[in-house]
Amino acid sequence: MCGIVGGVAERNVAPILLEGLRRLEYRGYDSAGVAVINKDAGIDRQRKVGKVENLSKAIEENPLNGFVGIAHTRWATHGVPSEPNAHPHVCNQSVAVVHNGIIENHAELRAQQTAKGYRFTSETDTEVVAHQIEDYLKQGGDLLDAVNKAVLDFEGAYALGVMSPSQPQRLIATRSGSPLVIGVGFGEYFIASDVAALLPVTSRFIFLEEGDIADITKDSLQIYDKDDQLVEREISVSELSVDAVSRGQYRHYMLKEIYEQPAVLLEVLEGRIFKDKVIDSAFGNDAAEVFDQVKQVQIIACGTSFHAGMVAKYWLESLAGIPCQVEVASEFRYRSPVVVDNTLVVTISQSGETADTLAALRNLKDKAKFSLSICNVPESSLVRESKLVMMTRAGPEIGVASTKAFTTQLVALMLLTLSLGRRFNITEQTEKRLLDELLQLPSKIEDLLANNQIEAWSEDFKDTLNSLFLGRGVQYPIAMEGALKLKEISYIHAEAYAAGELKHGPLALVDPDMPIIAVAPKDGMEDKLKSNLQEVIARKGKVYLFADQQVDAKDLGENCQIMKIPSVGPEIAPVLFAVALQLFSYYVAVRKGTDVDQPRNLAKSVTVE
Repeated sequence: MCGIVGGVAERNVAPILLEGLRRLEYRGYDSAGVAVINKDAGIDRQRKVGKVENLSKAIEENPLNGFVGIAHTRWATHGVPSEPNAHPHVCNQSVAVVHNGIIENHAELRAQQTAKGYRFTSETDTEVVAHQIEDYLKQGGDLLDAVNKAVLDFEGAYALGVMSPSQPQRLIATRSGSPLVIGVGFGEYFIASDVAALLPVTSRFIFLEEGDIADITKDSLQIYDKDDQLVEREISVSELSVDAVSRGQYRHYMLKEIYEQPAVLLEVLEGRIFKDKVIDSAFGNDAAEVFDQVKQVQIIACGTSFHAGMVAKYWLESLAGIPCQVEVASEFRYRSPVVVDNTLVVTISQSGETADTLAALRNLKDKAKFSLSICNVPESSLVRESKLVMMTRAGPEIGVASTKAFTTQLVALMLLTLSLGRRFNITEQTEKRLLDELLQLPSKIEDLLANNQIEAWSEDFKDTLNSLFLGRGVQYPIAMEGALKLKEISYIHAEAYAAGELKHGPLALVDPDMPIIAVAPKDGMEDKLKSNLQEVIARKGKVYLFADQQVDAKDLGENCQIMKIPSVGPEIAPVLFAVALQLFSYYVAVRKGTDVDQPRNLAKSVTVE
């Protein structure tokens, strides 16, 4: 969850590291810190609680200068947000470390190190990393050897950047379970958790493999694999621009990313349709052969991606007639699942580094021969470890609350449904109709964005503490996603229910202070939904209804506010209604004055359990 960045150069790296932290802040913003090796071969360090801007102001007052440095923005796991718990951690002015991940056996190591006389100044698991490396370093050998020995003692996940004044021109980087990339410059190298952090200084990157350790100076880079063999890793050239991760004219990244959806949805479709059919090879060269054998689908995901998977379950079963199971990765990985023959395991993740989803996929290596990842980051671990891949092409998503990543996942999953479904129940006519509707979807979203009056509703929610979201059928997961968005960024407690379940308990919560948000496509179920909403209105509940233009809801009365949504077919409607709920949550959060892009306690990329 945390973000790390480091560098070795012939210039002062402190400003580069600070800019890298700004670009990584979506990964955590509880505290931040920078450390450099100064001209006297000592460690200079600045750490501050809160956002990177606090650190930036401190460095303005007391500048750092060094050719080798490491930096970190923290999402707290072990220990509260505080300056002593902030990274980098330094041991005896001999070793400095930044860490993303969790060292699960930190308590055992802490006890051993305390017995050796090491003094702890933080509550973090990371401090044992600095002590362990320092302990091996003082036993003899160089920094690379010390790190190599230390990582053998660690249980858990880590990406590490390590430096020492004893070898002041050197930076060691290693990863296991957490992402790490090396930026290749001219006479300089950088490390980071994410490509976006380094775009201002390079477009060339090396993605470290699991267990790799890199020995870096300004003039050389040597990478050793998990078996301690010297290896060459391919240099990739990123197509992302520096501006791709800027906010531009928008007040928040989230709003920018909502408005980018018409363009990115066209990107998902580009080159993947030919003669009114989804191209099987869009999922990989062997996709057609694999899809011919698939009898069942198992979807594994977390959070927003899990909701996308739930929508896909409706599509796969109702349209294609393919059995489909969907499960939260954090639960799936810790039980003994039964995976029948010819099951396609579909993992969904924006970052491709979600720890639970990756672990679930790895646990199925021997149980399922077919795997497909739907992901937004081409170089991610999930993509590299899946046999088939569909990239969502959403581009960088900086706002913690997912928007365009979710809708691009939905479109990718519809393409999967059509590709698989033509082998089952989907006719050529149905495939053509749904593809036509997908191609019209970006213009429908543009209409929604241009003509929405959703912001007007936000005033009603400024003092709201609790809310319920309702949906039926394939819109039930969209209601779940809407509730998640509202609670993430406005801190309003929100729960979602299948509308038919209202009378089985949640109706007890309804009163004038409990607003109900509902979604009503033109899908043949609208009258049943209206009956559920009448039950709410009869108990003095207030309803906020997003309704297809063809749905007549005037009979619900004055206690129901209605927002009309452009008409679209019921199968594709989840994407359009998701955008409406994103806007709704955004405007409520702005009205309440919360931090929309960086909501409290959260981070974008969940790379720890």
